[in-house]
Amino acid sequence: MNKKTLGPGITFFPQPATWIVSVDKEGEIDVMTASWVSMVSKTPPTIALSLHHGRQTYANIQQSGVFTVNIIPSTQVVAGDYCGLISGRDVDKLATTDLTPVAALHVAAPILAESPLNLECRVINTVVIGEYRLILGEVLEIHIAAAACHDHGYDAAVIDPLVYLGGIREYWGLGEKVGTAYSIGKELLPK
Repeated sequence: MNKKTLGPGITFFPQPATWIVSVDKEGEIDVMTASWVSMVSKTPPTIALSLHHGRQTYANIQQSGVFTVNIIPSTQVVAGDYCGLISGRDVDKLATTDLTPVAALHVAAPILAESPLNLECRVINTVVIGEYRLILGEVLEIHIAAAACHDHGYDAAVIDPLVYLGGIREYWGLGEKVGTAYSIGKELLPK
């Protein structure tokens, strides 16, 4: 495969498109779209979230110590993009998008009904990286659409996660299944 170099930057994809929901000290809800989100530990279950230090969402998370991560389904691409364009300091994103907050079980920040997969998180550490803050959140609870559950796991088509292609600024759907993890590679094991 012939390659070109791009130099240092943020071109890396796909990234999950998520709504990060936070609350301020008065209980006001803010929703922000973020794609710099990834699971980083199984024990304890921990997710990493990178936010610019000037974001309202970051200020809320600093105050409350909690947040929720909500996968954006591809059918919600317009609301997903909108929540990344506008600051919660300026507008009520929930009213504009008709997103529905639902009380979480363990944290003050709600989950979103329109999201098929939601994680309730408690901040366990924050790392300063230039103008950004890497927030490590312990996953306290996971909510998943009942329709996505079956006897052998979960149906990704029901989750229908939106992915962001950083660097080229495009949203894509997940596509179709091409293999089963921890299994398909066994084809290359010695017989």
